[in-house]
Amino acid sequence: MQRLIPTLRRDQVDEALISVINTLQICAKEISFRVHQGELAGVLGSTLDENIQGETQKHLDVLANQLLKDILLECKHIRAVASEEEDGIVTGFDEGKYLVAFDPLDGSSNIDINSLVGTIFSVLPTPDNNSGEPDMFLQPGSRQAAAGYILYGPSTMLVFTTGRGVRVFTLDMKVGEFLLTDTDVEIPRQTSEFAINMSNHRHWQPAMRSYIDDLLLGTEGPRGRNFNMRWVAAMVADVHRVLCRGGLFAYPWDARKADKPYKLRLLYEASPMAWLVEQAGGKAHTGEQRILDITPDDIHQRVGVILGSADEVSTCLDYLEGSQSSM
Repeated sequence: MQRLIPTLRRDQVDEALISVINTLQICAKEISFRVHQGELAGVLGSTLDENIQGETQKHLDVLANQLLKDILLECKHIRAVASEEEDGIVTGFDEGKYLVAFDPLDGSSNIDINSLVGTIFSVLPTPDNNSGEPDMFLQPGSRQAAAGYILYGPSTMLVFTTGRGVRVFTLDMKVGEFLLTDTDVEIPRQTSEFAINMSNHRHWQPAMRSYIDDLLLGTEGPRGRNFNMRWVAAMVADVHRVLCRGGLFAYPWDARKADKPYKLRLLYEASPMAWLVEQAGGKAHTGEQRILDITPDDIHQRVGVILGSADEVSTCLDYLEGSQSSM
């Protein structure tokens, strides 16, 4: 099995970007060790603090965030980093060619029950203005140089793209190296699985409720076949399943808060996952537009997310077409 850096060089990835991805895999090993230690590492439970999103932080959230910042900012090719957990950015080397945005521990509500969590990352080129300000990160997802996630499960997996398909590496604990275990991942165009938080059903727009209701009707409904629902409550885990065997993942518009109708962050979650899914042959959309076409207006901007098997995403969008007026 091939190791990480030889695979990147085979893909003709820029040496500076290889260095950034190599730094990310060092972070992955550090966080993986602490996640798998669980209570033995003394990192379970919640803190008394909230992050910039207004969410209660877990001890491991804080630790993962600090580890990523400390290790990434040692890399001379990184100009700045942005974290879902923090208000602003942290600058690195003035001549760094790349920016790194990350969700340090997606699905952190799963930590205390020993379920799946992960780190999501997006690597962007440093823009010409090199301002040293958050505006450097306000680039559409189509400009990403690399994107992916680290999944901390029964095995630790590094899944990413540099625009040459989706690669999957698994951490070999015996040698402490990520080894290539899958290449050119492809999402089936059709699926009979979907992932969505059904407890929010009453808050969705009518068209989304109609789409999900028709899935639940199975062979007796207009879709003419049965669908299974899967929900891990960690985007990184649900998207990993989509990449492995197809499916649709959605976190749509929600009526509860007029000033915060969406859950997922564009920069840290939606854009990197959208590029992975598209590189694997799937589709990724907000319900209004392709995710990768959106230029953020803020580093913590939120968007709707509908992604996965191309045909099923298209079917969902058919339901939503022209329904935005009912939001």
